[in-house]
Amino acid sequence: MLAVLLAPTTARAAEAERVAAPGDTVALPVRDALAALPVQTENRTGYERTKFRHWTDADHDGCNTRQEVLKTEAVLAPQQGSNCTLTGGQWYSPYDDKYFSDARALDIDHLVPLAEAWDSGASAWTAKEREAYANDLGDARALIAVSAASNRSKSDQDPSTWQPPAPGYRCQYATEWIADKTRWGLTVDPAEHAALTDALTSCADQPVTVTLAR
Repeated sequence: MLAVLLAPTTARAAEAERVAAPGDTVALPVRDALAALPVQTENRTGYERTKFRHWTDADHDGCNTRQEVLKTEAVLAPQQGSNCTLTGGQWYSPYDDKYFSDARALDIDHLVPLAEAWDSGASAWTAKEREAYANDLGDARALIAVSAASNRSKSDQDPSTWQPPAPGYRCQYATEWIADKTRWGLTVDPAEHAALTDALTSCADQPVTVTLAR
């Protein structure tokens, strides 16, 4: 089922979220998308990174999720050897506005970190749902190749405590964070909501189109 929903008001945005189902596509302005996300306090009780199995090879082509993202996001395609070993190539890390020619200098970041996902709803998911989240190749915004230094600086923080060092990427970061949380039906905490609201004041209220994963 395909449901494309355009909502100019926060009330209609919330209604769109209520009636949509996994596999549906929703489209609405980013500020309305933020307004539609439930605001709840977070709880990290029981979190372990191992509860999100990754990196897997879902299509059994010999390349795991990390390698698939590196191949997709390369600005200069690498050469692929045995066991999907990648050599050469070039990548752009939008977090810090830098180019890299060595895949080993890059991490594949979960835009919404695994711990943050756990805090905001994934603690109630099945193991298979968490695995699907950790290896989400169905939305290009979910996983992103970035410099190891910027990813480790970010760690498991949300936008209330961490922003990309490159100022020119911050509007896109906020928008894609909201899109990812919408896709997976996750909540936001009050500080996170306030930070995203503040970030969007200097950003265009662009439409966000998301295919719901759950």
